[in-house]
Amino acid sequence: MKHAVLATVLALIAAPALAEDKVALPSLGTELAVDLAQATVAACAAEGYNVAAAVTDRSGILLALVRAENAGAHTANAATAKAYTSASSRNPTSAMAKTVTENPAAAGLVDIPGFLVLAGGVPVKVGKATIGSIGVGGAPGGHLDEACAMKALEAQAERLK
Repeated sequence: MKHAVLATVLALIAAPALAEDKVALPSLGTELAVDLAQATVAACAAEGYNVAAAVTDRSGILLALVRAENAGAHTANAATAKAYTSASSRNPTSAMAKTVTENPAAAGLVDIPGFLVLAGGVPVKVGKATIGSIGVGGAPGGHLDEACAMKALEAQAERLK
């Protein structure tokens, strides 16, 4: 009986701490998003690739989109979808693509509306928190898209602390 009373008291004390009406979550700001998109396109241009880079907030909502003048028309949509996929899953899209290839049970990921499960989307993190994502489309391989996004993240590392 004592244990039941103690458990009830503890539950009543802990309940308010668990039930929050408002939640403050870190998210990427527009100014940094624009800078990341520009840095990503510049990193790819330095390698000779014409790409588009999309940057989203933590929820996958587009904050910035930059397309190199000679990037294909499809690159903007691909970059945006990769960024959304990465933000939504909190994972690099290259890892998701690998999982889909190696695990038939994960094949349904490609059917989620708005997802593009191809390499080139990377989460933007501060510590363990995903605060946004970068999606890149247009380099001759998703691994190259991803490399450009990683260079942009490295270039802006001080602002992501």
